[in-house]
Amino acid sequence: MEMGLLMFPSPTGSAAMAQTAEELGFGSVVYADTQCLTPEVWSQLMLVAAATERIEIGTGVTNPVSRDPSVTASAALGLQVASGGRVVLGIGRGDSSMAKIGRRPASPADFDLYLQRLRAYLDGQEVEREGSPSRIEWLDDCEVPRVPIEVAATGPKVIDIAARRADQICFAVGADTERLGEAIAHARRSAEAADRDPDTLRFGAFVNCVIHADRQVAREAIRGGLSVFAHFSGFKGMDIESLPEGVRKAARDLRTGYDMANHAVATGDHAQALDADFIHRFGIAGPVDEAITRFEEIRDTGIDFVRVVPGSRDMPRDVAALSIQALGKLAAKLANAS
Repeated sequence: MEMGLLMFPSPTGSAAMAQTAEELGFGSVVYADTQCLTPEVWSQLMLVAAATERIEIGTGVTNPVSRDPSVTASAALGLQVASGGRVVLGIGRGDSSMAKIGRRPASPADFDLYLQRLRAYLDGQEVEREGSPSRIEWLDDCEVPRVPIEVAATGPKVIDIAARRADQICFAVGADTERLGEAIAHARRSAEAADRDPDTLRFGAFVNCVIHADRQVAREAIRGGLSVFAHFSGFKGMDIESLPEGVRKAARDLRTGYDMANHAVATGDHAQALDADFIHRFGIAGPVDEAITRFEEIRDTGIDFVRVVPGSRDMPRDVAALSIQALGKLAAKLANAS
């Protein structure tokens, strides 16, 4: 199983972060695309492409609302040329990026249409737009390796769409192996229903993880990042009332009381409300031996890759550095075991 990182781009640090990830042996690094919290992602990724040689790079994730599919395709193709074919185009319906400008995520139907147009643009095909033919014309002068589309998915509707349209699906359902197994099974059934071989799909998982010998330190560092994925998953497809008491309360609070002003921040009230049971069920926070066991269990569900969210935006620098170093060693171990 391949391990990568999901990071927030920095106006002065994106390239250095990717270099460090490459040196530590991670297979990929993808950058969040929330325009009001981070600098514009495609320009940052161009800097990353110039600073690295091996590592896969891309968006984690972009959205179908703020950019036309022709714009997204042209940006991804340009990055594919600049990086020598190392791009993955991660995309979801649009959550924090839309919330920060007072808009809603794309509907499933609009998302499906966007993905169809995006794939056509990426492949150099003509797309009909309002009765006019449209395509990426500059591709005529280039040989560009195919750009894989990776859909971030939680609920059954988006999993169905991803199984029809994407090359990869990265599930945002936490580190709970039961939910991951159910998501994989659903995706495989959806691919078969669309007359597609499910073995042609790659499956991944967003996993929040902080490694630290002191479990309490790890829990405090993971809260903000974990609350993001737990909130946006909305616990779709899950009967909240069947969950253990502590987990059930946190699930209700995150569904209705998430504070976007403290997005991915551990000190936010919604993040502080997460109890130990919830953190253990949906994330990985603790010593390295525990992390190894949890990641091996995730691998055994059939997951091909993980994109690790290595903590909260406001976590202490020293805790972040130690955890990422430990994750790098774990990445090598998991890759060698595959």
